[in-house]
Amino acid sequence: MDTFDDTPELIEEAHRVYETHFAPVTSFERAVFFSWGCTIGDCTFCYMSTQPVGKAPKETKRSDASILAEFILAKKLGWDIGFFTGGIGVLKPDELETLLKVIVQITGEKIWLSVGPIPRPLLLRYQPYIRGVVGSTETINPVLHKIVCPSKPLAPYEKMFEVAGELGLEKAMTFIVGMGETKEDLNLLIEFIRKYDINKIHVYSLIPEKGTMFEHAAIPSKEEQAWWIASLRIVFPTLNIQCGVWEDRVERIAYLLEAGANSISKFKALKLFGKPVAHQIEEEAARAGRMFQGTLVVMPEVDWRGEVDRLDAESELKERIWKCLVQYLERMRKNTQICNTQKNSVVVKNIS
Repeated sequence: MDTFDDTPELIEEAHRVYETHFAPVTSFERAVFFSWGCTIGDCTFCYMSTQPVGKAPKETKRSDASILAEFILAKKLGWDIGFFTGGIGVLKPDELETLLKVIVQITGEKIWLSVGPIPRPLLLRYQPYIRGVVGSTETINPVLHKIVCPSKPLAPYEKMFEVAGELGLEKAMTFIVGMGETKEDLNLLIEFIRKYDINKIHVYSLIPEKGTMFEHAAIPSKEEQAWWIASLRIVFPTLNIQCGVWEDRVERIAYLLEAGANSISKFKALKLFGKPVAHQIEEEAARAGRMFQGTLVVMPEVDWRGEVDRLDAESELKERIWKCLVQYLERMRKNTQICNTQKNSVVVKNIS
């Protein structure tokens, strides 16, 4: 079994490399999902594999209005869009392209797309709206990959990366720490990144989802997740490395940023906006000497209705977006009010 006693030394070197090539900033990246089901549905780590048998993946799709409302919030709160994603095969190309057109109106820039292996004709079709593609590769160890992603082989993603490179699109991949990879797999990962000229990698820490084969697995330590980040930062000084952190692991954020991660994701930012754990994320960034771009705790002054009205979309869709947006905003404002009340209560108690 691997030990990670060498992580502190790696972090020192990786931190120096990061400081040489990047400014001392960080941000929250929001992955916006369009569904909670998948036509594959058998990746042995994924919550999508726990959906009821016989439930059509289309039934797990979010409404277009809620998706677009979330993009408006992400843009105005200063969040980066990690990628637009959902279950493989849930959206038809026409449906996806329609959404992409409005999304780009909202963000004012092209986005990352993660919808499984995308063939050349569809890459060409989506090219006006996307900056790059994300391959949900999860692990590069061929034996382990067959276990955790039995119906999602790497070859189609490798082909997508090749075509994306030919079209001038950027390429990103995902890697989940804690599913059984070993330190020896680092060389496989390095070779893969070099071969396909990967621009960005999302380094996640396993979430033991109930109902999956990993339900009772141990959560990877912060040293283990940091080891992979630091090792990659040292080898790839300019690679965009994003660390995925669940709300039960925010105390490791400063450590992962010091290991060379650029940004943070996986946090339930809409549900937990303004709560103490959201404040902790921004505090962790400060501990690492990073300026946090955007906000997870302060509601900005925005003409939210105006943001909806300016969209080039049908009136009926705009009204549905507005209703969804209002619901999100009400919950977020409630969170911030409760948190502020609790803080004030503590201050009064300490003074008295």
